[in-house]
Parts: sequence; structure tokens; C-alpha cells
Amino acid sequence: MVGLFLRATALIMLLVTAVGAIAQEGRRVIPIQYSGTLKKIKDSGVIRLGYRQNSPPFAFVVNNRPIGYSLDLCDTIVEEISAELEKEIRVVYRPVTPENRLDLVTSGEIDLECGSTVNNFERRKRVAFSPTIFVTGIKLMVPKNSGVKSLRDLQGKTVVVTRGTVHAEIMPRIAERQKLAITFITGGDHNESFALLGSGKAQAFANDDVQLYGMLAETRSTGQFRVAGDFLTYADYALMYRRDDPDFAEVVERAFATRLYGSRLLRAIYDKWFVGPLPSGVRLNLPMSPHLQQVFGVQEARGD
Repeated sequence: MVGLFLRATALIMLLVTAVGAIAQEGRRVIPIQYSGTLKKIKDSGVIRLGYRQNSPPFAFVVNNRPIGYSLDLCDTIVEEISAELEKEIRVVYRPVTPENRLDLVTSGEIDLECGSTVNNFERRKRVAFSPTIFVTGIKLMVPKNSGVKSLRDLQGKTVVVTRGTVHAEIMPRIAERQKLAITFITGGDHNESFALLGSGKAQAFANDDVQLYGMLAETRSTGQFRVAGDFLTYADYALMYRRDDPDFAEVVERAFATRLYGSRLLRAIYDKWFVGPLPSGVRLNLPMSPHLQQVFGVQEARGD
């Protein structure tokens, strides 16, 4: 009987020691049973990130490598996911277009879209979004010697928009409300839309102002084109992932709260891409707008 008691005591001591060692290493004593995207990532050891190929400075390709503001934010989320799952995660990158990005998220082919996607009511019926990463709005890119100062100056002319974007949906409605006879044509991506403007097949390219400035900087074409007019719309950009996945959503929100807002890292990443030099050497010189400062400030205050 005494021997049995001693063996039981020894076993308990071993268990206590093992639990203590695990706790010291920061690992969980009882593993969590994940579901949805986190289970998929834990089982495979892989997270699939979607990225835009020509949406500087949010996501674009340099030397066959996807880089940009949104990809840096996604890298931070991957770090949080890795910490949550207590394992290293391999990142697989998948290029997306404005037309297919929502379908690739909902189908599970990508787990997180790292681009320049507008968070709006219609899209939230299909996907979920991270906290706001940028605030922008539609403006017009026109030839530098053009007399166009506003949308009204494009009466009877042609405007190009990119398929699969909110601009392709909104711009015809704006023209109709203003009773403007404008012809709209579409490009398959922003590069194609920009090329249609450059070829003279369109007299303006309607896109979010920050993307227009990014294209001017990356293509070094400020001598040929300019951004004109007042904002025609306002919109928030966010990172996109699958709906109805509360565990994954919690990790995304936590990454923003603790790693980005909590450490002020988000402002440093912003300055890297919007104020500092891009890989081409040019600068956008776009300090944070008062609106975006307010958005980030509210989130930072919540994390304090």
C-alpha cells in the first residue's frame, strides 16, 4: 500500500514538473481544438496570401517578389497566427485580380487577401474585413496638358475604369446623377486601364487617388499625367478574409490591437510606404490624412 502511494506521489510530481516546464516555455497545457481557417492552417502548416500585382504601394511585384504596405500588415497577422497555433507557418503567395479576389477568398483558395480592397456593405455580405488600413476616394487621372479639372469636363468623352472594382460600379451612377453623357470602358487590371489612358482610347482613368499617385510614381510619368478634381467618393480599405469564421477573425483583430496599434507599428509601416522611398527610389510623399490619423488614433487608444 505504501509502495502504491509512493508511486502515485512520484507520478503526480512528474506531471507537475512536466506541466511547469510546458508553462515556462509558454506552450499550452491543453491544446485548443481549432475550426475553420485556423484548423486548415494548423493541419497544413501553410497560409495562402492573395496579393495584387500592380497596386502600389499596397501590393505590387518587384524582382518577382510581392511587396507593399498591405503585405507588411499581412506579415504581422501571420506572426500572430503562428504564435496562436504555436508552430511555424509557411506562406504561399497567390496573385489575385479585382475580378477574382472575392471568389478566391470565399472558395478557400486564399486565406487572407493583402491588397487595396474597399470594405463596403455589399462585399460584407460575402466576406469579412480587418480594421481599416487606409482611407481614400475616387479621383481622375488625365493627361497633363488636358484641360480637365472635374468630371463635368468629361461630357461626351471616354473614361476607363478597372473591371471588378467599386469604381466600375459607381462611376456610371455618378455620371448618370450628374446627367453626363460619358462612355465608360474597362481594363482587366490597373496597368491595362493606365495603358488605355496612355493610348488615347480614354481621356481619363477613374481610380482611388492613392493608387493613381502610386502608379504615377512607379511609372515615373508625372511629366505626362496628373491627378485632377475633387474626391468623387470616399472609401475605407481593409484586408479581406472569409466570413463566419470567428476564431480567425479574433486573431486578425488581436494582431491589429496588440502588434500594430498597440506598438504604433502601423504608423511606421505607413511611413515606410507612403512617405519613404519606394524600391524605384521615388516617393509618394503622402503623409497620413487627418481622417486616417483619427481612425488609427481611436484604435490605438483602445489598445492602451
